[in-house]
Parts: sequence; structure tokens; C-alpha cells
Amino acid sequence: MNPTTPNPQPATNDTGNARQRPIGVFDSGVGGLTVVSALRRLLPSEEIFYLGDNARIPYGNKGAATVERYSFELTGLLLAEGAKAVVVACNTATALAVPRLQDALKVPVLGVIAPGAAAAVAATRNGRVGVIGTHATISSGAYERALRKLSPGLEIHAAPCPLLVPLIEEGLLEDPLTDQHIARYLRGLLEADIDTLILGCTHYPLLKEAIARQAGPGVRLVDSADNCALAVRDLLRSAGLAAPETHTGTLQVALTDASDRFLPVVERALGLRVGDVGLRRVQGVALAGSV
Repeated sequence: MNPTTPNPQPATNDTGNARQRPIGVFDSGVGGLTVVSALRRLLPSEEIFYLGDNARIPYGNKGAATVERYSFELTGLLLAEGAKAVVVACNTATALAVPRLQDALKVPVLGVIAPGAAAAVAATRNGRVGVIGTHATISSGAYERALRKLSPGLEIHAAPCPLLVPLIEEGLLEDPLTDQHIARYLRGLLEADIDTLILGCTHYPLLKEAIARQAGPGVRLVDSADNCALAVRDLLRSAGLAAPETHTGTLQVALTDASDRFLPVVERALGLRVGDVGLRRVQGVALAGSV
């Protein structure tokens, strides 16, 4: 491993209570709660610990080495919470850090790109697939590689949408300004006659209705959150890590900054009850207490 990359001690699954340990989920902010919401619906017996790095959002305009370092730091915090598996609920971190995390850790690591790509391949009828995401996700080519691995003949059209996350973070989910930006970003993809659009950022499901209006009824939207949850379910079952169905799971949420105005917006939009929010330490900054 690169000596400049933090090396969290990998957790092991050799204890009898491994199945009841939490699924660890992280994102660059709280947009990854769309994945948590899908996990809660699909896997109500699972304990979930979510960590949002809102102190350093956004990841989409940062370099690959920085995103990788952040991802190792956050994963280390999740392993300290006893995570039996790690879900990278961030497309940028999935594109730039998941392969290294999978090589370094003993617990299963799953990102959001492979499940989204598989769902898009299954959904398309004309073989023309669109992808929207942050600059870092789109420039990485990760979706193109994942899609072509599954279906080499696909025609893929990708567009970065750098202003959507800030608009979402401001709570402008139903706003003319947001609609204008969506229309601008989708124009080239729709002109290419795509019939399937991957929402390549875990914030974007919060704009699903607005994006659907602009895309029109002929375009199927692929939500990485729902498809990631299905992949997590299958992974836990195959690894023998699924929680007993008789167990009632709980959700714990921690952030890396004490202030996040966007959290109430997510709770309302997703119907998700977050409750008390803890704080965790990153980049040598000691944080304690609750929001």
C-alpha cells in the first residue's frame, strides 16, 4: 500500500456476533442517506451506521489522491464501529477509491457504480445510456468501464452536472432554478436519444421527480440507491453476514461537522427518521457530542 494512504486496521468476521454488527455506510455528505433509506426499506433487520463527511463536501471537485485518502479515513472510522461490511454511498469515492479499499480490507466493500451499471444494462431498450454525475465521477470513466464490461456494444453519453449537488444542499428540490440547470445538463443526452439515464450521484434521487419531468416518459431513470441496496442484500447473504430476520435493526448517523442545514431536507424528502446525530474526528480535528 502507498505509505501516504491511511491504513485502517481491517475488521474480521470470526466472532459469533458478526451477523448482528452494523453495515457501515459513508458518503461525502448526507446525500448517501438515499442509500440508507433504501437499505432500511429492504433490510429492516440490519443495523446501519452512517458517516457523512459534510466537513469536506463536495468530493466531486477534488483530486483522486485526496478522495482516496478521505475514503480510507472514513472507512477506518466505520471499522472502529464494528462494521461487518462497508458501503461506499458516493459515486466519486466509488470511482476513485473502492478498488484500493477492496484490496486493503478483510470485510466486504461495495460501491454504487456496479449495481447502477447492471440495472441500466437491464433497462435499456435501444442501447443508448446516459450518465450524469460530478466532474470527478464522469471524468474517471468508471461508469463507461462498468457498462461496457457488461454490454460492449452500448452507446454511452455522459454529462457532468456540477451545480446539482449545491442546489440540492440548499434544499432547492422543487425550484425553477434547479429545473433550468437540469434541462441544460440533459439537453445533449436527450438529443442523443438515450432511453436510460443513470443518476450517478447519491444526491440525485432527491431530484428524481424533477429529472423525470425534464427527461420525459421515454427515458427510464436508474437510481443507484435502490440498486445498491439490492446488491448489499445479495452480498450479505452470500457471505453469511445477513442479520437474523427476527432482529429489528436501528440506524445511527454521524457527521464530521456539527452543522448540516441539509439534514432536515433529506429527512423530509425520504421520510427517514435520523434522530440524534453524532460527530466524528477527521483531519486531526476533535469533534465530540451531538448535533
